[in-house]
Amino acid sequence: MFEGFSTKTSEFLWGLMLNNEKPWFEANRESFEKHLRRPLRELALQTASEMNARFPDAKLNLHIARIHRDARRLHGRGPYKDHLWFSLKNWDGLLEGPMFWFEIGATEYSYGMGFYSAAPRQMEAYRAAIDADLSKFEQMARAVEAQNTFVLDGEDYKKPKGDRGPLINKWYNKKTVGLISWHEFGGALLSTELPSLLADGYSFLMPYYEFLCAAMM
Repeated sequence: MFEGFSTKTSEFLWGLMLNNEKPWFEANRESFEKHLRRPLRELALQTASEMNARFPDAKLNLHIARIHRDARRLHGRGPYKDHLWFSLKNWDGLLEGPMFWFEIGATEYSYGMGFYSAAPRQMEAYRAAIDADLSKFEQMARAVEAQNTFVLDGEDYKKPKGDRGPLINKWYNKKTVGLISWHEFGGALLSTELPSLLADGYSFLMPYYEFLCAAMM
């Protein structure tokens, strides 16, 4: 049962940012297990269970990130990640395809849904899906504009791919696309209500997830 993160979680992640090396990590492994790894796993499992109960046909698979960086991709950084996350999606793989996700760092946390490693052909399919029913997608875009939890996220193309009007263009001309909710460390992060809050947010995002899956996969 998820009982909330704590200020000790932030303290550990701050320490890791400043001391990203094995001796420090091993000396603070107990804090990592108690204040980060265990609550993240409990949050992930509880949220995944709730989402699969709400949307059994989605068949969402859970992936929880490991603290160790891939040794082949250190690029001068320390061996440990200073942010951890989990994702929910209906296929295997780490970054492939649309996914729901949650991420925690020393000063903030965020959650949302998106497709952050799309190939050009997939984004072409995404734009074609928008064009196939502009009025329907306009309704989806307006629903995002009408709430204040999630904002549109993702890098824009330097050269726009088309002009579909101010509302649609923000979506249409993305290299990658997602919806994200950013928060400072604290608040709901320290509460037992976080799994329900995430599941409610992901439930709002489900039509957008389904749209991306249908369009791009």
